[in-house]
Amino acid sequence: MLRPFLAAVRVACILAGLACTLPSWAQNADSLPTIELSAGIHLIHAEVADSDMLRMRGLMFRDGLAPNHGMLFLFDDTDKHCMWMRNTLIPLSVAFIADDGTIVNVEEMKPQTDTTHCAGKPVHVALEMDTGWFAKHGIGTGAQIRGIPATKH
Repeated sequence: MLRPFLAAVRVACILAGLACTLPSWAQNADSLPTIELSAGIHLIHAEVADSDMLRMRGLMFRDGLAPNHGMLFLFDDTDKHCMWMRNTLIPLSVAFIADDGTIVNVEEMKPQTDTTHCAGKPVHVALEMDTGWFAKHGIGTGAQIRGIPATKH
């Protein structure tokens, strides 16, 4: 009678230990660092994805975004980076941003697809927001996003 109980306790301890070792991207989104950006008069609260693990996870498995919230992707190198929507449940818009904060291009992305959406020229920053956010706020190619941190690229 005691053995099944001890086995259950052992399993519970193992699971608790695994939960403590989950990578940061698998934990609650609230644990990601955030930054405040601006696009004209509009404030943006962006979670920062600045590692391979965080960039790969992106906004996957989210049910939605709060108004004016998104994710800022900081890449290690300047390249024609591409985004896709595998395991992403919500439609998104992505702006690819040059070093000076100028939007190079904005792409609309459909949820749960592997279609790639790429920067029009080499960049090291991308910003994902709810679908249509940029168009709704009159922000497009050539607009400035302010507050992007300097990176070592």
